[in-house]
Amino acid sequence: MKMFTRLVMLMIAASVAFAGAARAQKPPLLPEEEVTALANELSGETAKRNLEGIARFHRQRGSRGFHEAAELVAERLRAYGLSDVAILQFPSDGKIFYGTQRSRPAWDAEKGELEEVKEGKEVKEKIASYEAEPVVLAEDSESAEVTADLVDVGGGTKEGDYAGKDVKGKIVLASAQPGAVQDLAVGKFGAAGIVSYAQNQKTAWWGEDENLIRWGHLETFSANKTFAFMVSLKTARGMRERLAKGEKIRLHATVKAGQHAGNYEVVTATIPGADAKLKEEEIAFSCHLDHQRPGANDNASGCVTILDVARTLQKLIDTKQLARPARTIRFIFPPEIEGTLALLNAKPEFAKRIKAVVHMDMVGGGPETKAVFHVTRGPMSLPSFVHEAKYPVVAPEGGKEPRRAEYSAYTMGSDHDVYQDSSFGIPAIYLNDWPDRYIHTNFDTAANIDPTKLKRTAFIGAASGYYLAGMTDKALPAIFGLLQLRTLRTAEEVRKKSAQIETPCEGGEIERFERDQVRPLVESVTRLAPDVQGIRWPAIGRIGANIANNGQGMCLKTILLMGDLGKRYKRTGTVKGPLAVFGYDYFVEHVKAAGIATPKLLSYDGLWGAGEEYAYEVLNFADGKRNAQEIRDAVSAEYGPVPLEMVVEYLKALEKIGVVEQVK
Repeated sequence: MKMFTRLVMLMIAASVAFAGAARAQKPPLLPEEEVTALANELSGETAKRNLEGIARFHRQRGSRGFHEAAELVAERLRAYGLSDVAILQFPSDGKIFYGTQRSRPAWDAEKGELEEVKEGKEVKEKIASYEAEPVVLAEDSESAEVTADLVDVGGGTKEGDYAGKDVKGKIVLASAQPGAVQDLAVGKFGAAGIVSYAQNQKTAWWGEDENLIRWGHLETFSANKTFAFMVSLKTARGMRERLAKGEKIRLHATVKAGQHAGNYEVVTATIPGADAKLKEEEIAFSCHLDHQRPGANDNASGCVTILDVARTLQKLIDTKQLARPARTIRFIFPPEIEGTLALLNAKPEFAKRIKAVVHMDMVGGGPETKAVFHVTRGPMSLPSFVHEAKYPVVAPEGGKEPRRAEYSAYTMGSDHDVYQDSSFGIPAIYLNDWPDRYIHTNFDTAANIDPTKLKRTAFIGAASGYYLAGMTDKALPAIFGLLQLRTLRTAEEVRKKSAQIETPCEGGEIERFERDQVRPLVESVTRLAPDVQGIRWPAIGRIGANIANNGQGMCLKTILLMGDLGKRYKRTGTVKGPLAVFGYDYFVEHVKAAGIATPKLLSYDGLWGAGEEYAYEVLNFADGKRNAQEIRDAVSAEYGPVPLEMVVEYLKALEKIGVVEQVK
């Protein structure tokens, strides 16, 4: 199961490979007439028109805005002729759990206004309005009617930020996200509310536009309920300068908002498969529909791209330009991560049927966003690879420039984390833009979305999903040929990684790790094709030979299996899903309850990854076959050398909270 994602990535590689070929060249997998049909029918303009509709809604979890967006998507799916169109509902009240996700109550807002009360003036000066720009009211704000002085508390996340300042009954001005401030400012020091100028995710361009207003969040489950407004860096700077001069700033905040029991809503539809048996298997297209308004690239772009894939495939099948594939193709539009966890836990039949996922999150950013398009391979616990794309597909209303694309190692942060978590083991390919200068801000607008980018991404996704849905033994020779070529790149990656490591034996471990995965990688084809002729066996030797031997051998410590090093762990199956999810951290809450210190691994920075990635993969590699040393070697090959004691400490913490158990 864990090797199957490399097969999926190989299918993606095939579609991207023919997407990277000149038109005169023969596509490596799909027939040329099918490639042409897809390229001709897919429409970046249709996708963008749908995006403009979705971007009208403030799509918070369980909200009226999300429901309206869901209804729009469902209406389009019906109009395009898809089957089984439904808006599935899963209760979310703050008490129900879906695997590792504690359901978050729905949140709606009707009003949010922040005004400055000028002394001696009857008319207040408006600073922020939810009606005009919903992003100004932080998610999970509660109703309030407050008139109070403003106090600058700097970052607002440390007790020292409040030293010598009386904030009781006041509104605090802070540079950190409201959720990081509320327990100190409101809970401990009695503040009445928060104004935040938290900045956007840091990229090369993060600070160059002082008018950006960042999407803000309060902590869903904090006992210290409050409200928070988000303002731009320009507005905050003016406030701070006035306060530093001793000027009093008096604000009036009006909020009508709050949490309530509601539902996670997941839109889904299918193109049924043709084979009596294989139609029970599914290839899924995934995105996430929730976000602040406008949320154009993040992530109306992913939603409308798979929507156009649905339209295109259904039309081409109906008009006999494409044969109906053997397997069913499913389209899924959930709230990010928490909706996917609700779906896979509440309806386990979905997890059983889905064989692979094409996930799109931010795929339409034009030049103004500074976006670089990434085809992100899966985690090495589900090994994967892909080629770059240069197919000259353009949309009439879109850009004509060559496509910038990066083949990227596994990065976390969207629903692909859920599918590829070891408790589900569903391989996924992640198509995404990064960086994006306007992500999570009021400037993430439809005007910045490029129809050509939408069409190119839809082309890769449509070709990949359609090919997977119809894959048989006939595909295996071409697949193994592409795989053999890909391992030449793997060898080069091993060489480059080894060159960055000071200890030679660590470089040898990277090579050994890659070499050991060849056999299960090749055998993984049997999940989509039986290989009745057994042609995979000779392929193993040819493909394995491409990973060059660096001559460094294994580290001596690899063969020492005494004590903790020799212990093998496997996931217990008690809960399903990643341990760090939206608005709730299963691991943190449970280790705190058990009185366990936070493992050092979570704050570790490696050569190619950070603590979050290491922790995610340590749990995924705990398959009952690897011991602690082998798990450490595996994550070191992926993200860079990590101290063995950190991995052992984390595994012991997982064991104490019942997530993993030792295999006797």
